[in-house]
Amino acid sequence: MIAVIDYGAGNLQSVVKAFNFIGSDIQVTADKEVLKNASAAVLPGVGAFGDAMGCLKRSDFVKPVLDFIESGKPFLGICLGLQLLFEGSEENPGVSGLGVLKGTIRRIPAESGLKIPHIGWNSLDIKQSDGLFRGLEPNPYVYFVHSYYLQAENAEIVSSTTTYGVRIDASVQRGNLFATQFHPEKSGKTGLKMLQNFITCGEEGGRGNVCETNHSLS
Repeated sequence: MIAVIDYGAGNLQSVVKAFNFIGSDIQVTADKEVLKNASAAVLPGVGAFGDAMGCLKRSDFVKPVLDFIESGKPFLGICLGLQLLFEGSEENPGVSGLGVLKGTIRRIPAESGLKIPHIGWNSLDIKQSDGLFRGLEPNPYVYFVHSYYLQAENAEIVSSTTTYGVRIDASVQRGNLFATQFHPEKSGKTGLKMLQNFITCGEEGGRGNVCETNHSLS
C-alpha cells in the first residue's frame, strides 16, 4: 500500500486520481501508523513553504516522515513536497525545512521577463535514466506550477533539469528518495509512467533495478 500523507497542505485529489487510474493500492492518511506500515509514501504540497512546514509540525508528521525516508522504503515528494525536503526557502527566510537534502530554494527572478508563477509545460533534460525515468524518452514534457525552484548543492542527486529564465533542478533521486518540482499526476501519459515506476519501487521494496539510484548523500 502506498500512503499519500494528508498533513493539511497537499493537493490530494489529483494525486489520488492519478494513482487510482494506474490501479495502485493507495490510501490517503493522517495516521502515522498507517504511514509507518506503508510500502511507499507520497508527500504532495501546495501553497507557501512556511505554511506547509507549519502544517507538518502541527500534525506531528515531521519525525514520521523523516523515519519513513530513513527506513529505505520508496518516498516521493511532489512540487512543494520537493522543496520541503531541503533546509529552507527564500519564500520564508528563517523557516527550517526537513533538511534531508542540501540545496537552496530560490525565487524565479522577475528579471527573466517571464510570467511568475511558472505555469505550464516544459521539457526535461534527464540526467538519470533510472528510477522515475526508466523507459521514458530523453526530453519529456511535464507540467509545472511554481514560483520557487531548487538549486541542489550536490549535482549527483539531480535527476532532471529544465529552463525557465534560469536553470532549474526539476527533480532529484537519492536511493529510495524521489522528488519532483513538476506534477507527474498532471503530466499525462509521461507522468503516469513515472508514477508506475514509483509503484514498482514500492512493490519491490526499493530493491528493483528501476529503483537503483545509488548516489552519494547531498
